[in-house]
Amino acid sequence: MPDQTAYPQTPRTIPTRSRDRAHYDRESVHAILDGAYLCHLGFVRDGAPVVLPTLYARVGERLYVHGSTGSRPLRAAATAPDDSGIDVCLTVTHVDGLVLARSAFHHSLNYRSVLVHGRAVDVRDEDERRIALDAIVDQVVPGRSADSRPANAKELAATAVIALDLREVSAKVRTGGPNDEPEDLALPYWTGVVPVQQRYGTPEPAEDLAEGIAVPEYVSRLVG
Repeated sequence: MPDQTAYPQTPRTIPTRSRDRAHYDRESVHAILDGAYLCHLGFVRDGAPVVLPTLYARVGERLYVHGSTGSRPLRAAATAPDDSGIDVCLTVTHVDGLVLARSAFHHSLNYRSVLVHGRAVDVRDEDERRIALDAIVDQVVPGRSADSRPANAKELAATAVIALDLREVSAKVRTGGPNDEPEDLALPYWTGVVPVQQRYGTPEPAEDLAEGIAVPEYVSRLVG
């Protein structure tokens, strides 16, 4: 039986370099996806490649991306023949450290990334669209969807949602310090790793916020 805890390896998900950094287990992939909310969505339009930054959310084995009904990839998915969707490549990346080596060639980054290939399809079922939109809000700030007004009919009509199933997926992770050449070890240059962390600042209330409304607990948790 196939391994249900890992995604199958395909020619598109096996890296040509540093194959030891590739991971296919669902636990690693989901952790990387769940720890971010900004992805880059790549597709081909009129014969030319296009890559757009956008918000996303994971619900089980499916990713959701939303945008305006006028957005190029969402419009393309909505108008695809036979509801077949469009070919896309979606990536998510965390930068964890700047790796400074003695040689310029061996400078690098410590990172965690996920790459997803597949067909993105237009989501038309209203219940699924609401689930997707709530999930995207909560992907950015967990708990926020229950503490805000849901989209009304007009807003839903102006919003498109596409879905991408997690089938052809891989993660890639680099950790550790520089990989200098043995002959460079005596060079008089500082070498090491500069950690990179995401940090949230103090919440700033809107100028028109009504008096008496405190910062929600789920927002305070972001700040730590």
